[in-house]
Amino acid sequence: MTTVEPFTLAVPDADLDDLRARLGRVRWPRAETVADWSQGAPLHYVQELAGYWASGYDWRAFEARLNGIGQFTTEIDGARIHFLHARSPHPGAVPLLLTHGWPGSIREYVDLVEQLTDPADPADAFDVVIPSLPGFGFSPQPADGGWNVQRIADAWAVLMDRLGYPRYGAHGSDWGAVITARLGAVDADHVLGVHMTIPLVDLAAQPDPDRGLSAFEQAGAERAADFAANGMGYLTQQATRPQTLGYGLADSPVAQLAWIAEKFYAWTDCQGDPAKAVPRDALLDNVMLYWLPDAGASSARIYWESFQGMPDDTVNVPSACSIFPKEHVRVPRADAEPKLTDIRQWREHSVGGHFSGLEQPETLITDLRDFFRGLR
Repeated sequence: MTTVEPFTLAVPDADLDDLRARLGRVRWPRAETVADWSQGAPLHYVQELAGYWASGYDWRAFEARLNGIGQFTTEIDGARIHFLHARSPHPGAVPLLLTHGWPGSIREYVDLVEQLTDPADPADAFDVVIPSLPGFGFSPQPADGGWNVQRIADAWAVLMDRLGYPRYGAHGSDWGAVITARLGAVDADHVLGVHMTIPLVDLAAQPDPDRGLSAFEQAGAERAADFAANGMGYLTQQATRPQTLGYGLADSPVAQLAWIAEKFYAWTDCQGDPAKAVPRDALLDNVMLYWLPDAGASSARIYWESFQGMPDDTVNVPSACSIFPKEHVRVPRADAEPKLTDIRQWREHSVGGHFSGLEQPETLITDLRDFFRGLR
């Protein structure tokens, strides 16, 4: 099975009606006993956002955007992979593979497509490929197990070859960064360079505070320590019992909403309100890519599959990193260099967080252009 098939989203009205009905009969928990987010997403926040989801949000608008970009599916290693593919109108455009993580989706990169494919300077043009990770969005859960980050990277190499790209660049965030680094290690003959927002795979990495860190690095060390102490609950659940978690996420749209929205609070540069970092329609677009295909458990499974044997690759292709201050894990360059042996660009930014494609799209576009411009 090597064919690439066009894919058109047309979610049945019945599915949207069911969502609204479920949002209209929520059994709400009692309110938190604190005045902040330290116990999780506050009741008043989730109720307000769920109310907007039920009565103000327009799925059809986002559905039309995806169909307008161009959607496709193909089968690789027994799994059906969904992806966006937008070709540049300019000859010589660099193929660029963009890979999301959890709790993100292809939504992280939708706002970048037009500027990447059709820039003011044709020399900056990219052909853009944005796959949904297996079990995420409209890439169904594979029938077999074993879909860890190594296997996904292998599938992405097949995908780019199948699309006719003998040389390509790759960018990733979160799990996408791990997969992107892996591609740089195992598909080096075809990868021009790799660009990441988290340069190492150790999510609990904590720099040595006595080594003489810069102010930016010291703040990152403090965030990493806080994440290790207070932010690992979701990770432990998804890495150990994703199926148990999945029953609530499959049955309750509010459970799925709160499970994701809490991370948009914790990992964005939002000053206490996720909407200040990511518009609520974009957040709900992202949540819909979990709710509609029932991807709560299947997306969580990447933790269960991958933490049993994370890759420990050395990447020798040219690499670049964009580091945002509110990223939940930040790694000093000195800690990244042993594994990224050819760092060409390292940028530490003053604003932004985990979802850079949604929070700071212009910054991310500039960094991608600047890095790959030297590799064309």
